[in-house]
Amino acid sequence: KVLIDVPHSDLAEELAQSQTKIQVLQDTLQQVLDRREEERQSRQLLELYLEALKNEDSILSKAAESETVPRKEMDVVDTGTSSTGPSAKTALSDQILAALKEKPVPELCLDSQDLELVLKEDTQALASALRWDKQKAEALQQACDQELSKRLQQVQTLHSLRSTSKGKKTLP
Repeated sequence: KVLIDVPHSDLAEELAQSQTKIQVLQDTLQQVLDRREEERQSRQLLELYLEALKNEDSILSKAAESETVPRKEMDVVDTGTSSTGPSAKTALSDQILAALKEKPVPELCLDSQDLELVLKEDTQALASALRWDKQKAEALQQACDQELSKRLQQVQTLHSLRSTSKGKKTLP
């Protein structure tokens, strides 16, 4: 770096060489420094990519584990009341119902399994459990469906990127 910064006339005089040779020498040194910087940046980028792959693997393995672990299902007991009444029971937990009521965008707060439960729920029973009208419950189910589709698309994209990156391991 010091040799590059020195004026080439001074360096030529000190080394007893022509200014043209010194200019070529300084250009070569600058190219070496540039290449080293590119290599350093490439290594950093590769490390970030590998770290992202590790994180993706851990997220996907956790997701696979959560799918294999059976969730506690609530037993709904027939109490003899009409399912359209305000005391209608749903298969949704109190925690899910609370999130649906309290959060401004509840579909973003629920995990994918909870979103599936909301989608499977009867619209009228959901509306009754939340004390909402049927249109609002339908809109909620549509939002949950869109969020679930978006998440599925993201997972498919990650799998596609992974398979693409595995195919390019032979790069120089």
